[in-house]
Amino acid sequence: MTNARHLQLPLDEATVRSLSVGDLVTLTGDIIVTAGLPTHERILEYLDRGQNLPMDLKGATLLHLGSYSRDTGDSLEILYMNPTTSTRFNPFMPRFIQEFGLRVVGGKGGLDTASTQAMQKTGCIYLSFLGGGAALHTTAIKRVVDVAWPDFIAHFRLTKLEVEKLGPLTVTIDAHGNSAYDRLRNTAEALFPEILKELEADRLRASATKS
Repeated sequence: MTNARHLQLPLDEATVRSLSVGDLVTLTGDIIVTAGLPTHERILEYLDRGQNLPMDLKGATLLHLGSYSRDTGDSLEILYMNPTTSTRFNPFMPRFIQEFGLRVVGGKGGLDTASTQAMQKTGCIYLSFLGGGAALHTTAIKRVVDVAWPDFIAHFRLTKLEVEKLGPLTVTIDAHGNSAYDRLRNTAEALFPEILKELEADRLRASATKS
């Protein structure tokens, strides 16, 4: 963890734009988490109606993290927390990033080109979480600050957490339009014709052997 850059939340635009794909970071401060598609749909409804959200997302760190939690009266106890796949939220994230001026988003699996463009315009990064690292992520939680929309199941609720040195997390989309996911896809697409060619050659050899 000594190679990770320690970031104090909330972040300003200059700090966000100083980060690049491949950087390792840890987060200390308040984050907002949810793993729910219905949650994103409700946020969108609030935006469309011009209605204030129960939790301020301006300049926030919004992470796609699910949790196993239990109600404790007026709040939640987070028993463990782990990332969920961000690509499910591609239809929502470009608008959220720009309208809320989000500085950090994250989870696992990345986001699409439209989101990358919104991040470049706004000054926002995507952080990739270690899959299966629930124990590591959970130990960073210091307290539950706020919980909104208790009508949802626990890991769909909009939940604000105070964390200390959450990570290490990897910058996989930066605020300059660079995406590790785009690079991987482009590499795979470049290799695809040669793979098909080799498969066809193997098929022909197998046919010749049988005959």
